Amino acid sequence: MDIIQNAINGQRVTSKSSNKVPVFNPATGEQSAELPLSSVDEVHAAIEAAKAAAPAWGDTPPLKRARYMFRFNELLNQHADDIAREISKEHGKTHDDALGEVARGIEVVEFACGIPSLLKGDFSRNVGPSVDTVADRKPLGVVAGITPFNFPAMVPLWMYPVAIACGNTFVLKPSERDPSAPMLVWDLFKEAGFPDGVLNVVHGDKQAVDALLDHPDVKAISFVGSTPIAEYVYKRGTDAGKRVQALGGAKNHMIVMPDADMDKAADALMGAGYGSAGERCMAISVAVPIGDKTADALVAKLKPRVEALKVGPASDSDAEMGPLITKAHQDKVLGYIDEGEKAGAELVVDGRGYAPQGYENGYYVGGTLFDRVTTDMSIYQEEIFGPVLSVVRAQDYGEAVKMINEHEYGNGTAIFTRDGDAAREFADKIEVGMVGVNVPIPVPVAYHSFGGWKRSSFGAHGMYGPEGVHFYTRLKTITTRWPGGIKEGAVFTFPS
Repeated sequence: MDIIQNAINGQRVTSKSSNKVPVFNPATGEQSAELPLSSVDEVHAAIEAAKAAAPAWGDTPPLKRARYMFRFNELLNQHADDIAREISKEHGKTHDDALGEVARGIEVVEFACGIPSLLKGDFSRNVGPSVDTVADRKPLGVVAGITPFNFPAMVPLWMYPVAIACGNTFVLKPSERDPSAPMLVWDLFKEAGFPDGVLNVVHGDKQAVDALLDHPDVKAISFVGSTPIAEYVYKRGTDAGKRVQALGGAKNHMIVMPDADMDKAADALMGAGYGSAGERCMAISVAVPIGDKTADALVAKLKPRVEALKVGPASDSDAEMGPLITKAHQDKVLGYIDEGEKAGAELVVDGRGYAPQGYENGYYVGGTLFDRVTTDMSIYQEEIFGPVLSVVRAQDYGEAVKMINEHEYGNGTAIFTRDGDAAREFADKIEVGMVGVNVPIPVPVAYHSFGGWKRSSFGAHGMYGPEGVHFYTRLKTITTRWPGGIKEGAVFTFPS
């Protein structure tokens, strides 16, 4: 049985903790590894290693830091298949889906390779007589990241490449459900030649999270997970004086206008609703067709597609969707389907009781489609995080927009239409952080930034891109005047 190790100060080390949890292969339900949950002292050791490495790394020229990133990027590309296999083994997503995750993480590493340009300051000459001003961005020191199970490689790569390129050192606390992929990526990081202590990885539960949130040497925390935990991390971290970005849950809607291409809209909903078994914060879980005629046409297109959805293990090259992450989460999703049916939603396709032959102990739920869902139902209000798509019929565009704007989450949304006026109005007025027009999963590319609104995000900065550079640095302005420009005598008025 594999024992998952920590990585502290450039070395893999086995935790001394007697508190261990199993790691499962969700496709089979079999245990694949054992994970010790790190003690507070072990978390502190990782922080101390990062603190010791921070001064020299922060003083390393940005161009040299970028060269390390170039080597890391090259190794990630060479080992993308290996990383994807580790993801599939412990998360359950298909190999192609896992490869897509790795690719989106690598994009941020590519962005971080441009750090010499990204950290260029501003300079103004002669802001006053013989007075110049420079604006510069400085690293924070030790920063940390707490990442979710649904993207065990991508989300860490959304955090620490930018943080480290900016001159910080990093402590990563990955999900305990699928820890092998981030450890393989750490091996590649070390192979790229980064100094010891620049990136440390500790595994653990709430005790490890609290140790990071409370430690005075950790200056900033990045988090991705559920909204209740995001809110907790934000409050506890900011109470401790830290800079915090905490990304939470979502309930993403896609409006389908009467003029939309129904085949394209249905295909988009299939990928956005059922890809990765719906375990994405940017999954579309609510389709909002405008008018009953549009709704009837959309459901007619969706029903056979959902029924034909190929669900199976990652080892099946034909599989379009894999299992859910754990037995507990499988039970939770099945419970939501029960609730939706009891509440009166029309169950068009029922994914309960699904199990591929030979994988009866895996954590599978088949594609599920509800029609005539109403906004008072739990399957509408709450994030299911599973392969469940709800169709909520709106009688007009205004009703659909009101529905989205009144929801507590504001992560992502989309509209499918041929009408440029409607699309522009939607993009401008909708109260959601990431908007797609005929794009179902509008995750920004690496040189923009990722971030939702309302209870989908806590903190002022988005993740990666320019927002990431600003989050992981602080502004310093330096105003200078040399003696030759100084007039005799003291000045007691405010400088202007």
